[in-house]
Parts: sequence; structure tokens; C-alpha cells
Amino acid sequence: MHSLQRLATQALRSIGPGALALAGAALALPAASGCGGEGDNPYKPQPAWSGRPVSLPSPPAMPTTPVKAGDAYTVYGAIHQLRSMMHSKDVTAQPISIVGYIVDSNIPRAPDCAVHKTGKKDPDNCNPEVPSFWIADDKGNDKGPKIRIVGWARNFAVIYDAMVAYNKLKPGDQPKDPVMDDMLNVAVPFPLPAVGMKVKLTGAYNVSKNVVSEMVAEPVGGVMALTKMEVVEPAPEPAKFAKPVH
Repeated sequence: MHSLQRLATQALRSIGPGALALAGAALALPAASGCGGEGDNPYKPQPAWSGRPVSLPSPPAMPTTPVKAGDAYTVYGAIHQLRSMMHSKDVTAQPISIVGYIVDSNIPRAPDCAVHKTGKKDPDNCNPEVPSFWIADDKGNDKGPKIRIVGWARNFAVIYDAMVAYNKLKPGDQPKDPVMDDMLNVAVPFPLPAVGMKVKLTGAYNVSKNVVSEMVAEPVGGVMALTKMEVVEPAPEPAKFAKPVH
């Protein structure tokens, strides 16, 4: 197309006004050739498909769990917001509250080498986890979405001291002076977190948190550094280590 246009332009310059007709024909040729195929290949409507109908799967059920329960997030709601590009700051910029059931705890799994009074050093080959418990929306469901809770005791020795002190209380009594974790500067929760307990928790929430010098990361469900625990429903059994404390 461009070569024909150049030919027409050159004709105008070399021959003069008499070549106007030739140039017009050359310029019009591409347009005419680009529109001439419709008569050779007319549209033919096709009949509707009459064969076997297509079987499509049912759409997945949408979650029915609300994002919030009162002023607190549900576990589903907190995780949903955390993983949202639009709403993640809603749950990470400031401390939030989350309500749920404790479905797992690593207190019963604490190695014996880490279960002792504070002030005693763990053996060099003792590598316990950071004290943690996990909450979910459904009681007893430890397979679904859950959030890890840390920052309420730096090690199992602090929990040992708290368990000894709290076990001395009569049923219904509250400790006058809760056991403190002096490194985290927090009071160890009373009662100690136990599986089956329904709680309302307040703290800083994100995909990872530092506990003393150790990083705890949960990229799927997130981690909360606890600052306050309210018991909504008590646990059927108190928290305890694999071996009794005295």
C-alpha cells in the first residue's frame, strides 16, 4: 500500500497536475481491495447445538461465617482481612480483638527439659517451641483455619511458675498478683489457655511476630501477640503439662 502511495506522489511531482487522476486511482485501490470480500464469503447462520447438554459443576458455597462478631473479628474474618490487599491494614495497623475457641496448645507437648522453675537454664540440647495456642471459629476443629497466639509467656518455665501459683487458688478465686513475664512485661493469663476454652483476645496481629529473640511466622492464618485475654466459656479441663507440677 505504501509503495503505491509513493508511486502516486512521485507521479505528481514528475509529470505535474495531469497525473492527478492516476494518483487518485492509486490511492483508492487499497481501500477498494480491502472491502471487496463480503460478497465472496457471505455470513451463514449456524443452527443451535442439539447434542448432549453440557454438565457444569455447582458453584462453591460461599462462607456463611461473618467477618465480625460484635466488636471482635471472627477467625475467618481476621484471616480474610489479613490476606486482602484492600483490607489488610484494617487488622494490622492497630491492635484488634478476635473471638474463637482454643483448638490446640503446645503446653502438653512441652519437652520435660523445658518444664522447670524460672532461673534454671534449659539444657543445651533442649529446643522447645515458643509457648503458643491456636484459636478457630468452630469448637474442636483444629484442621480448618486457625490463628496462632504468642507473646503471653516467653518460655515454659514462666508457665510452670504460673501453673504452680494458680493451682493454689480456690475455685472461683482470682489471683491478687498474676504471675508476670518480666521480659515480655505481660501478665501470664489466668486461667492458663486450655483447649475447649472460648476466648476474646486482644493484641497485635500480622503474618509474623517476634517473641524475645525468636521469629514466629504463620503466613496462612497469621499470628497475634496477646495483650489481653477474656474467657467467654471455660475449658472442660485446665491446662497442664504432660507430667504433673508440684
